[in-house]
Amino acid sequence: VVQLEESGGGSVEAGGSLRLSCLVTAYYNSNYWMAWFRQAPGKEREGIAAVGPGGRDSYYADDMEGRFTISKDNAKETLYLQMNNLKPDDTAVYYCASDPNYKAPTLRLDSRQYKHWGQGTQVTVSS
Repeated sequence: VVQLEESGGGSVEAGGSLRLSCLVTAYYNSNYWMAWFRQAPGKEREGIAAVGPGGRDSYYADDMEGRFTISKDNAKETLYLQMNNLKPDDTAVYYCASDPNYKAPTLRLDSRQYKHWGQGTQVTVSS
């Protein structure tokens, strides 16, 4: 069973930065799709960014690109999310996810397409 473990969350002031990590602790496969999602209280889980097999191609939600950067280090079996210029609206629990199946462009940030999930890490941005 694929196991994912997020870290790097915390509290930061608006304008600050954080880098989230997602370590694959079991059954890492560089050909899996991997992605970051977040869920704020009372809101649905939303996709932030995804990276395709091999880690060469990345995809972002329309309003996420620019402040958020997804990357993957296959040697370290770790997925990253660099978050800059954070805003209070970015406050949420952030999750990483992975899945072995091909993702059509419209489904790459659809949480229902991902089989394996981490437990999440809290990010709190104060104004």
